[in-house]
Amino acid sequence: MNCILETQGLCKAFGAVTAAKDVNVRIRPGEVVGVIGSNGAGKTTFINMVTGYLKPSSGQVLFNGQSIIGRTPRAITRLGMARSFQVAQLFPQLSVMDNLLIAVAAAQNPFPSLLAPMRTAARVALADAMLAQFDIARWRDTQVTAVPQGVRKLIDIAMALIGEPQMLLLDEPTSGVSAEEKTALMDTVMRVVAERRVTVLFVEHDMDVVRRYVSRILAFYSGEVLADGVPEQVLANPRVQEFVTGSQKVHLRAAL
Repeated sequence: MNCILETQGLCKAFGAVTAAKDVNVRIRPGEVVGVIGSNGAGKTTFINMVTGYLKPSSGQVLFNGQSIIGRTPRAITRLGMARSFQVAQLFPQLSVMDNLLIAVAAAQNPFPSLLAPMRTAARVALADAMLAQFDIARWRDTQVTAVPQGVRKLIDIAMALIGEPQMLLLDEPTSGVSAEEKTALMDTVMRVVAERRVTVLFVEHDMDVVRRYVSRILAFYSGEVLADGVPEQVLANPRVQEFVTGSQKVHLRAAL
């Protein structure tokens, strides 16, 4: 099976606490995979190990068949795996455009010179195209502190996609976003990644979001993968209902 991301026996211990235990996951190109689990289940630990922010205690991470263990987050990004964070990583005192230009400059030149101009016609055009694709061009010249939380999330994700990655990892993309904004935000993100043919892995607590957008679910519990499969199977799993979603049964909407 062709995989873009594979983990083999991935483990992480913090002293006597095991945060991840024997995690074996294979992600195929083009999949949209949701990662669910209660707080402390190991979801973010898994994402951090895959993206180089946390070194595994043991095991292997392969991206396009190449081991990325020991590589820095920046090096992994240059290989084609980008991520966004639960709290948008933005420069709040700068405009939306200036944030995008910083991302463009970093993607085009990993070792920029302080003397080189950041704002060029080509970079502005690229940033404008990204803003248009995310439908946030009206916020172009607005300071980040003045834009809604949902727009900040879109800016952060747009910056992650500037380097044209093959895979995007999202850590709770709807966290802190109002219920009214969530669907519009995720509709936009899913449209853009589909247009760009980007594989997506995202951590999410909102089961309505998970049910609506993913083609597959990884359910974590106590550092292990409790279930892995299509949404209707995973969400109907008695152990997932007991330890992840609660005792009530979760049903897929007819639209799915």
